[in-house]
Amino acid sequence: MTEPNPCLKRQFSRRGLLQGAKLAIGGLPLFRLLQSEAEAGTGSSPKSVVMVFLEGGPSHIDTWDMKPDAPAEIRGEFRPIPTNVSGINVSEHLPQLATQMNRFAVLRSIVDSIGVHTSYQCETGRLNRPTEPAGGWPSMGAVIQKFAGRGRVGVPTSVTLSPYTRTGGGFFGPAYQLFKPEHGALADMTLNESLPLSRLDQRLQLASSFCNAGTSARALTNVTGANEFHRKAYDVLSTPALATALDRDSADQADRERFRKGVAPRYWQHVEKFLSARRLIEAGARYVMVSIGGFDTHKYNFRRQRNELLPILDSGLTNLVVDLHDRGLQDEVSVLAWGEFGRSPTLQGVDGRDHWPRVNSALLAGGGMQTGQIIGGTDRLGGEVISRPTYTGEVFATIYKCCGLDPSRLTGTDLSGRPLHLVDRAHTALPELL
Repeated sequence: MTEPNPCLKRQFSRRGLLQGAKLAIGGLPLFRLLQSEAEAGTGSSPKSVVMVFLEGGPSHIDTWDMKPDAPAEIRGEFRPIPTNVSGINVSEHLPQLATQMNRFAVLRSIVDSIGVHTSYQCETGRLNRPTEPAGGWPSMGAVIQKFAGRGRVGVPTSVTLSPYTRTGGGFFGPAYQLFKPEHGALADMTLNESLPLSRLDQRLQLASSFCNAGTSARALTNVTGANEFHRKAYDVLSTPALATALDRDSADQADRERFRKGVAPRYWQHVEKFLSARRLIEAGARYVMVSIGGFDTHKYNFRRQRNELLPILDSGLTNLVVDLHDRGLQDEVSVLAWGEFGRSPTLQGVDGRDHWPRVNSALLAGGGMQTGQIIGGTDRLGGEVISRPTYTGEVFATIYKCCGLDPSRLTGTDLSGRPLHLVDRAHTALPELL
């Protein structure tokens, strides 16, 4: 499992957002975050991204790169089933995905996985090496926020519902860290009855007067005035959009039951995160990260996938993509599902599979991409990539391209002052998907 990350303490949680708002509808942390965001915002793309992190590294051989003709100690217990796209088969434990494969693309040939348990590479597109730039590489959510522009008033641009998030703003700074709601107590995102809106307005005006004091007119008019920054903090508390999107009890019951289909009740809270992701996108978020933990199946690989992991993935991911199509958002929202690496072809120990960084895979959907296809391939045992080797940076370039951004022009300056390309210049978007 992923080790606890001390960096999580610096990520923006619901409580942190509230503390910032309480202090500065006074003018301190949230105000500075919003000020920095406004100063750096450079785009106005309406496109959004949902990233699904499959923590632990899912087995490609047991999901969407099956090897039914391989020896039993490699092919394992699961059997392939046909999908609604001729020539594409998936695991028998992905029946909902099988009916919607025309809306997905399968990438089977990622070759540069680093082979360790961290979401770093999946979030930044970069290798987690000691030579990383001063301040660290920003996450995809940070890049979307900086270059694609902000979403709707009162909703954070980038949100993570994953406990495994390890990266945030990087050298972009804390203004670009992902908002991370804490578990429970949604009421904290709305005004307490003891603090009426009129009282909050008074605090806003007082905070603005402090902020305006000693500030040049040029600085005040650089965006829309300092009051605008306070207004954004105010909006988070005074508008119900964020709290409503995160409140699963307020979702349509038929939607909840649809997402729960085929999933054991004890895992409903996990699969409903996919529903929350859709609701956050509809509310105005531009980037949402969700995750399924537990794919590190060194033992009991088949039992864990059959009973827990694949039902959550099958229902959550499939229904998310179906919902996007039903709402006409299939060109506006890109979906990317992947983990740190693949798993070993040969079974180990008690029905387990070890790490296998030589092969990684991904599912992609939405974003106007050309779906219903397989890109790349592995050998007959699933151990080596033999066609169309691809790199993590190419996946990132593709997602950015789908968001209306030119990957070659995405640059930043690290904390030492060194200018850098956010996507390796050797990596371009996958033409098969565009």
